[in-house]
Amino acid sequence: MTTLPSTAPLDLASPWGGASRTIDLDGPLHWVDFGGPEAPADGPEPPPVVLVHGLGGSHLNWVGIAPALAERRRVVALDLPGFGLTPALGRDTSVNHNAALLSRFAHAVLGRPVVLVGNSMGGMVSLLLADRRPEQVVGLGLVDPALPNPGARPDPQVAATFAMYAVPRVGEMVLTRYNTRFSDRQRVLGTVALCFADPSRADDAVVEAGVELAAWRRSLPDPEGEFLGAARSLLRVLRGRREYDRIMRELKAPVLLIHGTRDRLVPISAARRAARLNPGWATAYLDGMGHTPQLEAPEDVLGHLEPWLDSLDSSGPLG
Repeated sequence: MTTLPSTAPLDLASPWGGASRTIDLDGPLHWVDFGGPEAPADGPEPPPVVLVHGLGGSHLNWVGIAPALAERRRVVALDLPGFGLTPALGRDTSVNHNAALLSRFAHAVLGRPVVLVGNSMGGMVSLLLADRRPEQVVGLGLVDPALPNPGARPDPQVAATFAMYAVPRVGEMVLTRYNTRFSDRQRVLGTVALCFADPSRADDAVVEAGVELAAWRRSLPDPEGEFLGAARSLLRVLRGRREYDRIMRELKAPVLLIHGTRDRLVPISAARRAARLNPGWATAYLDGMGHTPQLEAPEDVLGHLEPWLDSLDSSGPLG
């Protein structure tokens, strides 16, 4: 496995101090190095942080908080296959495959135990990895992670959309029609409207970078199939919630669960249920925030995430 200068067609994170890189993991995988301070002359080095985006997301989901985090520790963000600047190129885009790929990425790029900070699907991927390879994970920061919510009434638009995604051929038809009917800007703003409680909080520069990324992804051979492979695998994990609940209940690594109270995709009741499964988790519920609070209210997220990161140890080699 070789880390190379970036071969990605776009350099989107540089305004936020991120340097694009590419690593070969059965195909190119794009990631962004936000850097970090020099290693301390004495005392342990803080564990590095790996930022893991959600369904339909990318490394851009983290530019609101990554520069601040990098002032005190090494911070990187990756684009999972089928998302961001990483084309799948035939690779499986399921959450289980991406958990395995995340393990390989952390070992190859950082070579030591890491803190995983995952949003939405990225939170699920991080939980799966922590269950399978606990020696790799110092702690988990879960920002509005994908969670089951049995018995609760979901948001009607979200429920209808994911019901269509789940059906073979129907999901492809609906997603293709959506991507054809609306411009790149309209699709990005539609995502903001869904994921933010208050879309006016969106950073214009991040939106513009997202539009540029959306245009590039539209040029790929099968963006709909790559997205739907991940979406359907996420739904399977949520439906088989007994195993997912077991993972959360038995997790030994420290966890900080941050969740917006106005999240339409993963309601706050799902977060409160997850916290009850494992009372050892630290929790922070952000009043009036949506599904991506790290973009909507980065300072609020940093206010909880940074002190929690400072509390973690950096011990133990990779297994």
